[in-house]
This record gives sequence, C-alpha cells and structure tokens, in this order.
Amino acid sequence: MSRVKHKIVIVFLLIPIWIIVYRYMQEMADFIVFRVFQMTPEKHLTETIRFFIYEVPKVMMLLILIIFVVGIIRTYFSPEKTRKALEGKPLFVGNVLASVLGIVTPFCSCSAIPLFLGFVEAGIPLGVTFSFLIAAPMINEVALVMLIGLFGWKVAIIYVITGLTIAILAGFILEKLNLKRFVADWVYSTHARQSLEQDGRMTFNQRISAGGEAVREIVGKIWIYILIGIAVGAGAHGFVPDAYLAGALGSQNWYSVPLAILVGIPLYSNAAGIIPIVSVLIEKGVTIGTALAFMMSVIGLSLPEIIILKKVLKWQLIGVFVGVVAVGIVIVGLIFNYIVFI
Repeated sequence: MSRVKHKIVIVFLLIPIWIIVYRYMQEMADFIVFRVFQMTPEKHLTETIRFFIYEVPKVMMLLILIIFVVGIIRTYFSPEKTRKALEGKPLFVGNVLASVLGIVTPFCSCSAIPLFLGFVEAGIPLGVTFSFLIAAPMINEVALVMLIGLFGWKVAIIYVITGLTIAILAGFILEKLNLKRFVADWVYSTHARQSLEQDGRMTFNQRISAGGEAVREIVGKIWIYILIGIAVGAGAHGFVPDAYLAGALGSQNWYSVPLAILVGIPLYSNAAGIIPIVSVLIEKGVTIGTALAFMMSVIGLSLPEIIILKKVLKWQLIGVFVGVVAVGIVIVGLIFNYIVFI
C-alpha cells in the first residue's frame, strides 16, 4: 500500500473510533468517577472531578477534529483568495453571515476558538471572526429547543434575535476599532507560513499532512490554557450551588443584571448545560432578564474562554471584547426585565 493510501486509510479508520468514544464520553466519565474512584454521588468534590474528567477529553477531541478539518480546508482556500471573495462586500454583511454560521455550529466557547484561529489566518476581518466567536457558543439549535420547551416560543425567538444582535454589532464595533495589532504575533506568523504552502497543486496526502501539522502547532500552544480553563469551570460547577445563585441574583434592583454577568463569568458550561440552571433560577424568583443575562455571560464570556483566548489575543483586545459583549448582554437583560415582560 502506498504511503498516500496509508494515510487516507488511517484517517477513515479513526473517524468511527472518534464517534464511538465521543458518543460514550459521559458514560466513561461516570464509570471512572463512580466505579474506579468509588466517589459518592452529588457531592461537591465528586461533581467537580466528574465535570473535569468529562469535559477535558470532550473539548480536546473537538479541538483536534476541528483543527484538523479546518487545516485541510485552508489548503484549498488561500488567504489571498479569501480576501478577494470578501472584496466589495460590506463589513456588516460578513458579521451577519458569521453570526448565522455560529448558530448552526454547536460548539462551546473553547471548541469555537480553533475556528476563530482559522478565520483570522484565512484573512477574514477580525470583527467578522468575533461575530462567529460570540454566536457559536451563545446560540445553537440545542439551546433553541430547550428554551422553547421551558419558556415557550416568545422567549426563545427573542433570545435568538437579541443574541444575534449582540454578535453582529459587537463584531462590527470591534472591527471599526481597528484592534488587529492586539492579536498575538504567532497567529499571523502561522498564517504567513501556511500561505506559502497553499496552492492548487497540493496532493490530498499533503493536505492531510497540513491538517496534522495544524493540530500539532495549535494544540501544542493552547492545551495548558484549556486544562486551566476547564479546571476553573469544574470548580465553579461543583462548589457553587443553585440556591446560592438564586439568592445572589434574586434582587429586583437595576444592578441585578450586571451582577448576574459578574457571577456568570467565572463559571463554565455550554447552552444545554446552563439552561436547566436558568429554569431553576426563574422558579426561585429571579427575573427572566437577569437569568438570561447570567446564561449569556456563562456561555459567551466565561473565564475559561478568556483564559484560553489569552493565548491568541493580547489583554487590551480581550478587555475591549469583554466590555462590548457585556454591555450588549446588560441591554438584553434590561429589555427582558422591563420591556418584554413588564
């Protein structure tokens, strides 16, 4: 068997293995925690360790798959071609398209970052890239279905519209601020090296190698930040009870919405994981705008995401990004509290 066919066969053999392992990740985590470690269910430490054991391999598997696929795709679309395809199109249109793409890609904030890198390295404007980064974790079909089931169509539709608006306008504003200089230098040096290798004459074997090289380079740079980020999220997940959150956020005062954002940022979850908590908060008296602001901050501005982003962005850009998105979330929370359900 030739070397080319050998690589292709390995890739196609790994795909079903990846699917099976990912499908039973939760069961494997439960087996390790409850059978191997013999930990007591529903204890704070148990939930922390269970969350960490489940999330680390899940996020890493998603990262590797996404980076590999995007690495192959990038070999077909050089930065120069991407720029030409975007020439003449208003920036706002790009923000809208990226935000919509984020809705149909069910990634958490951590696994959206490889695609963020791919967007930047392909020459797509930074603001458009941020629109995707915001929309991908915040709005997806799982969140939509769960919101409909718990709160009805009205809340679900308004949430999607307001989430899209935040993603589109935040990306547009960030682009207009011209903050490209605050992206880490290595991101653009990677882009420069790859652009020299990309042309239409690459073989499929070379494209697979490019995908593997992208995995080695990017995962090698950010894996420690992922572990730190998930560890922070796991600690908050296990040791911050719902009753405490409800007590902290139950105030009807104007500052309950910004307080919800501050409480939500240290936590970590995806939309499917946080929506049941939002439901509990509302049952315990938290207003819906405050609860949804909390939800948006957890999945759109989580501390684990910020820690991981530090590897690809400088603090100045992270600060502006957090500030712009936080203002958007505050506005959404106030709209839900005082206009929609007055």
